[in-house]
Amino acid sequence: MNNEKRVSDSKTEQIQIILPQHINGYHRLFGGTLMEWVDIVASVVARRHSEAEVTTVAIDNLQFKAPAYVNSTVILIGRMTYVGRTSMEVRVDTYVESLSGERYKVNKAYLVLVALDEHERPKPCPGLILETEEEKREWEAGQKRNDLRKQRRLEKY
Repeated sequence: MNNEKRVSDSKTEQIQIILPQHINGYHRLFGGTLMEWVDIVASVVARRHSEAEVTTVAIDNLQFKAPAYVNSTVILIGRMTYVGRTSMEVRVDTYVESLSGERYKVNKAYLVLVALDEHERPKPCPGLILETEEEKREWEAGQKRNDLRKQRRLEKY
């Protein structure tokens, strides 16, 4: 396995059309359905980056900014933002695309996934090559989120 990979090496895009079975009682996209799609995209990003099976360990941030309705085209774009020793943080942005191609954001989520070896134990993952200022900003923010997650794990319930 290579020691480092670019963000672009694992970037993933998924497209869905919202069907009647995807909506809630208010005729909007059901949040649980969107969470499933987000988790799938994040998993593909993490699998591509780590070249391993992965498991989701946290959904750190999931913000619903706008509704989406039946027959809408939904675009989910996932990319690696931060990598620890065995864990990876993935950001997934969700957009609704109009028939003219215009997009507006409906959701942003950060998920943490862990690479697994053949015995389902955490395994080291490749580092992340940061090429753009945005990637560097995401990395720095990811470090802060990682520190906060560590603090929360140490807190007693």
